Amino acid sequence: MTELPTPKPLPGWTHIYSGKVRDLYVPENGPDSYLLVVASNRISAFDFVLEPPIEGKGAVLTALSNWWFEQIDVPNHLVPHVPELPEIPADVAPRAMLTRKLEMYPIECVVRGALTGSGFAEYQQLGSVCGIELPAGMQDGDQLDPPIYTPAYKAPLGEHDENITYERSVELVGAEVAQALRDTSIRIFTEARALAASRGVVLADTKFEFGRDPRTGEMVLADEVLTSDSSRYWDSARYADETLPRAERLASFDKQIVRNWLAANWDKQGTPPVLPAEIIEQTLGQYSELFDRLAGSADPDQPTA
Repeated sequence: MTELPTPKPLPGWTHIYSGKVRDLYVPENGPDSYLLVVASNRISAFDFVLEPPIEGKGAVLTALSNWWFEQIDVPNHLVPHVPELPEIPADVAPRAMLTRKLEMYPIECVVRGALTGSGFAEYQQLGSVCGIELPAGMQDGDQLDPPIYTPAYKAPLGEHDENITYERSVELVGAEVAQALRDTSIRIFTEARALAASRGVVLADTKFEFGRDPRTGEMVLADEVLTSDSSRYWDSARYADETLPRAERLASFDKQIVRNWLAANWDKQGTPPVLPAEIIEQTLGQYSELFDRLAGSADPDQPTA
């Protein structure tokens, strides 16, 4: 994995952590129970952060997350404006979320409404996904109804997440929390899939992350939710058209364009090549189209905190 760039300083805020996509800050003064989560414009593939960043990506993803948080009847990590906190600088406000500080569970709550990606690869080998037996003869992209819950263990930074069984998640967080994570994730996914379908979009799979509020003990939906980076979406009409090649039917509203270009132009040795302008433009277009299809008139350029 490439070394992450140092994020810009924000007046009144102290940077504490960066992932491949997000930068986390805490207030220099004031309550220590809040985080400022800033979605960068970085884009990664094959464990490398690529150049150049995609200007506008962070704002679109943040707006889509916030829109979904409004649709989901589950406690989430967002908090309203807190007067004693520093102001959020205007240049990052459209891609920033002010959140509660949580004790995060070490589980990625993956829900699959279609058999594809790594799940399909595992199915081809074992006939199951994360210990869940599936019918024989399924094809890439086939719907799973009801959806299945296939958790993953969130590995330390720099290591790969590990698909696990539900029983292993019980060992990690206890039976009560594991059941709550599974049941809540499946409920959110089922409701979101129906809403997406009404907008002409298939929600194929996603991952949720939850934490515990140390002050209340409440389980809280956190991180991003149902974005192009955390979910796989397909166009409903294209998906239903069986005259199209499978790759076209399953073309997703995400950074697959970037992965495809890298696969054709890089041997995965050394530093990845710089992304050309047309690939940057097409990728942002995919993110923006999904936002428009789902959220309609919501404005991704408006501040979100």
